[in-house]
Amino acid sequence: MLPARSRLTSSDDFRACVRGGVRVGRETLVIHALRTSSPPSRAGFVVSKAVGNAVTRNRVKRRLRHLAASSFSSDAESSVDIVVRALPQATTGDLAGDFRSAYATALTKLAA
Repeated sequence: MLPARSRLTSSDDFRACVRGGVRVGRETLVIHALRTSSPPSRAGFVVSKAVGNAVTRNRVKRRLRHLAASSFSSDAESSVDIVVRALPQATTGDLAGDFRSAYATALTKLAA
């Protein structure tokens, strides 16, 4: 579970991350990442109705929150805002593998 201070909540934060950061896409999701100067790292999630019904969307969001929390705890030295947009394949694809791969690639792009 992500604590409240680790969540993107305002539309301005989402907009800044999507427009000003790097984008990395995989089969099940797209990650937008933006390096920030103030810790902690924060995450926001976008799961549209194209993913499935409410039960399915909430299950995908819970899985993504768990993955983000574990990634943030292992990467404590840098603060990053990320927006994760789930694609319709998120229910059947390798969500965990795609998240880890895309997150690592986004951090690499931000470091360059």
